[in-house]
Amino acid sequence: MFTGIVEEIGTVVAVRPLGDSASLRIRGDVVAADAGHGDSIAVNGVCLTVTDPTGANGGEFSVDVMGETLQRTSLARLAPGAPVNLERALPAHGRLGGHVVQGHVDGVGHLVDRQAGERWDSVRFSVPYDLARYVAEKGSVTVDGVSLTVVGVSPPDEQDAWFTVGLIPTTLQATTLGRLAVGDPVNLEVDVLAKYVKKHLERM
Repeated sequence: MFTGIVEEIGTVVAVRPLGDSASLRIRGDVVAADAGHGDSIAVNGVCLTVTDPTGANGGEFSVDVMGETLQRTSLARLAPGAPVNLERALPAHGRLGGHVVQGHVDGVGHLVDRQAGERWDSVRFSVPYDLARYVAEKGSVTVDGVSLTVVGVSPPDEQDAWFTVGLIPTTLQATTLGRLAVGDPVNLEVDVLAKYVKKHLERM
């Protein structure tokens, strides 16, 4: 599992198509420093397995992305030079600084609006209608691997569902969210606790 606290902004070095899948080579000095074969690293919020850590000394590692992931996330849009949010899996003795993040993306949203403030930005993202029920005001949501607190949500009956978050200077500088433009896609993961609550209520 992850926490949604991005450790660094990495860079896609190479993209190699493999039929219905792809292999990504990524540079990230921090996360590659102790990367081993089979380790989990979240790339823009997607949990991926390290397949080739041989370039770890040079700050690089490789991961495979299967077709299902390419279809359900924004990773298919990545090209060499693209910045990505990186986070290693949480160690057993680590601190849960954000919230419980699985790295299992639930859907893709888009940046709808950004209002710059003096010290922070108010940002609105679209969310697939079937996921909107899991997003609650003052709850947690993961956007491209970043743990955020929801500031506002669309009305329950609004088909064009959305939510807003506030991005502090640290988030703007230390993650890719500060570079997003209106229309850019983002990977969304809703709070896993909300999904289990819904499942439980459906069985009652």
